[in-house]
Formats: sequence, C-alpha cells, structure tokens
Amino acid sequence: MDPSTIFAAMAAGALIGFVLGLVGGGGSILAVPLLIYFVGVESTHMAIGTAAVAVAINAAIGLTAHARKGNIKWGCAIAFALAAIVGAALGAELGKSVDGERLLALFAILMIGVGLLTIRERRGGSNPDVTLGRSTARKLLPRILPTGFGVGGFSGFFGIGGGFLIVPGLISATAMPIAVAIGSSLLVISAVGATTALSYSLSGFVDWRLVVQLAAGGVVGAVLGRIAMVKLSARGRALEIGFGALVVAVGLAILIAEGLD
Repeated sequence: MDPSTIFAAMAAGALIGFVLGLVGGGGSILAVPLLIYFVGVESTHMAIGTAAVAVAINAAIGLTAHARKGNIKWGCAIAFALAAIVGAALGAELGKSVDGERLLALFAILMIGVGLLTIRERRGGSNPDVTLGRSTARKLLPRILPTGFGVGGFSGFFGIGGGFLIVPGLISATAMPIAVAIGSSLLVISAVGATTALSYSLSGFVDWRLVVQLAAGGVVGAVLGRIAMVKLSARGRALEIGFGALVVAVGLAILIAEGLD
C-alpha cells in the first residue's frame, strides 16, 4: 500500500472521529463515501465491510464513557441488541447479494434521509427509571424485539451503526430519556457493527490494513472533536444542523456522480 493511500485512510479516520467527537454520532455514515471517493476503495462491498469494523470499534470506545456515567439501561439495551444481531446477520447477507453500484445508490438515498433526520430536533421519552424487570418484560419485550430486529436488518444491509434509528427505536419502545437512549444505543451499535463486520469478513470484504489506519486516525480525530465540542457546546443544534446538511449534500453528490457514470 502506497504512502498516499495510507495518509488518505488515516485522514478519513480522523474526519470520522472528529465528527463523532464533535456531534456525538453519525460520523460513521461518512466512512463508506470517504473510503470509495477519497481513499480509493473500488468495491462498494469492501468499503461497507471495512466501515462496519470501524463502526463497531468507535461505538465500543464510546460505550465505555457512557457506562461510567450510568447512561445505559443494560436490560433494555441487551434485549434490543440480541434482536438487532439477528436482523443484522440477515441484512448483511442480503446486502452482499446486491450489485455494488445499486447498493451505493441506495446508500446515497439513505444518507439524504439520515441528514434530514439529523436536522430534525430529537426528543426523549419521559421514563428515566425504565427497567426490563419481571413486571415490565411482558410490556416492553413485544416492543423492543421487533424494533431491534428491523433496525438491525437495516443497519446490517448498509453496514452502518444505525444510531439514527436505534435511538428513536429505544425511546419509542421504552420511553427512556434521550441521553440514556444514546448511551444504550452504543451497545446495540457495537453488536450490530461486529455482526455485520463478521459477515463481510467471512466473505473477504474487509481490508484489515485500512481498518488499522482508520482507527489510528480516528483516535486523533476524536480527541480534537471533543476539544472542539467543549468550545462550541453552546452551538450544539447549529453543529447538528450543519452536519445534517453536509450528509444530505454528500448523498446528493453521490447520486449525481453515479448517475453520470
């Protein structure tokens, strides 16, 4: 691998980590277009598989920080994650069977949807004490399990973390506050990302050298992103809106580029 490709991969990882540190999520959806158009990965499936590993690593790192703060409802998150793993495994197999160009076009449409959802202000639930105990399991599991399965399938198909769907899914199923939903979602994202990465890896669609380079750049980017977040914390919504607009623009650019090919 030539030095320019290594630099591009580390720069892409730094940008993804910076966005994750700055706005607290969503940066992983930039991984696939960065790998294809900036790093030069020719296979859409290879880009998705490699990105899925980065998604799992980033989420696992974020999970430890939220666990220390007590922002995870473990019972609900584990139940959601188990259902999501099944969905992700099936979704990944389906995604690998789709033509690369068509998959990239669908990914671009997804980016536009994610960007619009990011611009829209998120609201949390009203039950900060929600638990998955004996008295609540019958009520919550029928909501958690199908939602987790559906979100997992969607995430596995595209090789993304799916936090933009997991967070509202957890809130709608359990009414937990948004801060707790974000923390709990990281457990689900780690599980979904690992499942998708394993599926793609078994089919030879993960470039492990790129994974290492993305991770190395991501560590630096995440530190810089958190520093920037502290300085720009008063502009939280403005940052989310700006990021959402960027994701929409990239999605539109991909559609235009692929339509011209």
